[in-house]
Amino acid sequence: MSTAELPPLVHPAPELTRDEAERYSRHLILPGFGVQAQLRLKNAKVLVIGAGGLGSPALLYLAAAGVGTLGIVDEDTVEASNLQRQVIHTAADVGRSKAESARAAVQALNPLVEVVLHEAHLDAGNVLEIFSGYDLILDGTDNFATRYLVNDAAEILGKPYIWGSILRFDGQVSVFWGAHGPTYRDLYPEPPEPGAVPSCAEGGVLGVLCAQIGSVMVNEAIKLITGTGRTLLGRLLVFNALDMSWREVGLRPDPERTPVTELIDYQAFCGLVPAGDSGTVPSIGVAELALLLADRRAGRADFDLLDVREPGEHDIVSIDGADLVPRAGILAGTVVPDPQRTVYVHCKSGGRSAEVTAFLRDRGHEHAFNVSGGVLDWVREVEPHKPVY
Repeated sequence: MSTAELPPLVHPAPELTRDEAERYSRHLILPGFGVQAQLRLKNAKVLVIGAGGLGSPALLYLAAAGVGTLGIVDEDTVEASNLQRQVIHTAADVGRSKAESARAAVQALNPLVEVVLHEAHLDAGNVLEIFSGYDLILDGTDNFATRYLVNDAAEILGKPYIWGSILRFDGQVSVFWGAHGPTYRDLYPEPPEPGAVPSCAEGGVLGVLCAQIGSVMVNEAIKLITGTGRTLLGRLLVFNALDMSWREVGLRPDPERTPVTELIDYQAFCGLVPAGDSGTVPSIGVAELALLLADRRAGRADFDLLDVREPGEHDIVSIDGADLVPRAGILAGTVVPDPQRTVYVHCKSGGRSAEVTAFLRDRGHEHAFNVSGGVLDWVREVEPHKPVY
């Protein structure tokens, strides 16, 4: 079956109520769409992974379109720095569960939509159970371990999913469905080296890019659910916001790729130290670091303090006395700290610095220590007048 001949993913619901007919009337008069397509949307169950940059516009437009059931996977809370792009949340939601905040926004927009929350970390232990209750998955996550997890779980269950990715001024989106075409592993057979690709928190992202890519993801969801048009299955759409240019790259399944039949350890597969897991390496807290810095200024201590964040992060807030040495340079071996000196490593929250500390210790740097909590804890406990991001 060609990608242009995919049948509708969802059977139609029995009928539309009067309120539904009025609300969705612009869909109902749409040539080639009409009542049957709207009935399929009403009967659809769509899972959105992440109520963040891509999940925000996706959830709002899926709800507005009349998707009957929306699932939300997110375990985070709303931060002020999210509001630049995560438009489903407001200033009043800062500190609130993202899933709860997103549900409130969806229900305020369309109370006819049922919203199911999954406030848990998505992993190999729960992904199959969660996915099994939905027709379609939208993946807007920003880390490779979760992307491969989503891909493999969808392939095992035979479900299609829509993938979107954003970073700085660029975005990508495609449809993956192992039963009918390529998967994420056909596009990226292996993950990049740790630190080679920054996350949005490290490299930044143009806020409006989330809306541009997120809306394309919803467009693909509607087409898959209703059997309307030609989907992006077998095609990768690439967007550059600076040039305002779209280009398309053809994809096809790798005939030599082994089908996925079981889940694996995705942190290990991607070569990652679990974010924030400072217990895996020797660590100190920010209060102890403050005392050490005071001793160094007084000449009673001698050590190096490395800030392994990105330059843009450093420009927002920094710890006086730290040297900016972005993580990628250390992991690539282009920057090699003196193994004879004591080194303390910090980042935003302790995840990247734990990874760098483990990397250095694996290579014989016995006096490398992680600063757990990073800049976030430093501002909370030591210099509260400084900003966080």
